[in-house]
Amino acid sequence: AAVQEEWAATAPRQRSIILRSAWEKVIERTDDLALLMTMEMGKALPESRGEVNYGAEFLRWFSEEAVRIQGRYTTSPSGSGRIMVTKVPVGPTLAVTPWNFPLAMGTRKIGPALAAGCTIIVKPAEDTPLTMLLLAEIFAEAGLPAGVLSVLPASNAAAVTEPLLADPRLRKVTFTGSTRVGKILIEQSAQQVLRTSMELGG
Repeated sequence: AAVQEEWAATAPRQRSIILRSAWEKVIERTDDLALLMTMEMGKALPESRGEVNYGAEFLRWFSEEAVRIQGRYTTSPSGSGRIMVTKVPVGPTLAVTPWNFPLAMGTRKIGPALAAGCTIIVKPAEDTPLTMLLLAEIFAEAGLPAGVLSVLPASNAAAVTEPLLADPRLRKVTFTGSTRVGKILIEQSAQQVLRTSMELGG
């Protein structure tokens, strides 16, 4: 929250450059990330390499989208004026990611948040925090300012997510996982009328 305003004011081109650099660095470190993923969650090494490439593509895609966030300017229906629509960052976002795609589900949530000018907290799955911590290190190397991306590993997800969802500074939550947990997060997010993005039950 402390750096949200500054990150939102960062030029879209600069956000794009950072995301592109992160994509390049992820590709450069494919072997490191794949080995860590395999050791952490048991995915076969060729599948882990495939996930690195798949996950990295979200960073490249959103590096290109960062400079294409457009509004709209049109004549009002009455014809007596003009309507101008501009898009602004939602604000601080919480992302909760699953164990089975520890890199790709992170990049798929981090990429659009950063491109849009939002800061983000990632709560990785309890069983697979190391891949996300390495990804955060890569983002720092790519020039992402401190505090824009935070990774919050936890052995008790509810103890971490409940107070975050109740914090009035949070503006959005995104979750990939079970329908049961998604329902809980939607219910909790309703108290602050948070925007939600839910990918539930596969």
